Amino acid sequence: MTEPAETPAPTPEPLRVGTHSGSFHADEVFALAVLRMVKGPLEIVRTRSAEKLATCALRIDVGRRHDPATGDFDHHQGDVGERENGIRYASFGLIWREFGEELSGSAEVAASVDGRVVAPIDAGDNGQELYEPLVEGTVPYAVSGVIAAMNPPWDAEDGAAAERRAFDEAVDLAEGIVRREVEASQGRARAADLVRAALDRATDPRILELDRGMPWRGVVRDAPEVLLVVSPRSRGDWSLQAVPAGDHGFANRLTLPESWGGLEGEPLQQVTGVPDAVFCHVARFMAVAGSRDGVLELARQALADVPGAAPATETPDASGSPVA
Repeated sequence: MTEPAETPAPTPEPLRVGTHSGSFHADEVFALAVLRMVKGPLEIVRTRSAEKLATCALRIDVGRRHDPATGDFDHHQGDVGERENGIRYASFGLIWREFGEELSGSAEVAASVDGRVVAPIDAGDNGQELYEPLVEGTVPYAVSGVIAAMNPPWDAEDGAAAERRAFDEAVDLAEGIVRREVEASQGRARAADLVRAALDRATDPRILELDRGMPWRGVVRDAPEVLLVVSPRSRGDWSLQAVPAGDHGFANRLTLPESWGGLEGEPLQQVTGVPDAVFCHVARFMAVAGSRDGVLELARQALADVPGAAPATETPDASGSPVA
């Protein structure tokens, strides 16, 4: 006897969400991307008509009202507050404050994504400068500029239709960025305990050895004694990385020896005496050797003139087991 076919689950009705018409910006584009990730399919109505906006379940970046209980997430009226660091909330930040933890899975990850993505976009939308250009006429090309560049030119022949296509493409792009940033922040959170454990078992506190490649900067930021990080790479060799001096810029806590800069293969092997030395970046923040022993020897040489712990006669491997 033939089993009756299962009735497919009904497709949920898209949530009707309003935002302003006209040129679009990263603020509302990213806010809508997050909403779609949390709520599912959206019917996005782009209008400034109060009557049309009243038919929407949520209103983003329009309406001059902020009240999550009524579905209103605008910031232009100026009463939505600011973060502890002084960056004021825009509509993206208001949506993230409401739904970010749900999407991210934890307050820690939500805060990380806010600092990396949400707050900078909010600052730009609110006219808050985050940096001063060092080179006249050149500024960083940020994601807000990417979204702004997706607007069609002012004289596009199909006008409103071109704008709508570009807007939909921008929301798709923003959703991909948010998804990857959430995944990356979740990965950093998973790695944090492993990095702390590696710090605890280090015989020389200036060298952090990891048993695989993983994010380490967030933890090492608060461990000022760490100068170098060694870890295996997927291709089978080992990397030596200098720890940055801060969150911005290119200065390091320790720069690799000047005589190594830009060398590769035999010339680097001759200078260091490490037979499997592979290369050293010309900026001297990274070097590679073919083996763990080789990369640790490079690390010891880099630390030769730095005060700190004496080299151990037995160097534990990344799991904590001593290696003669």
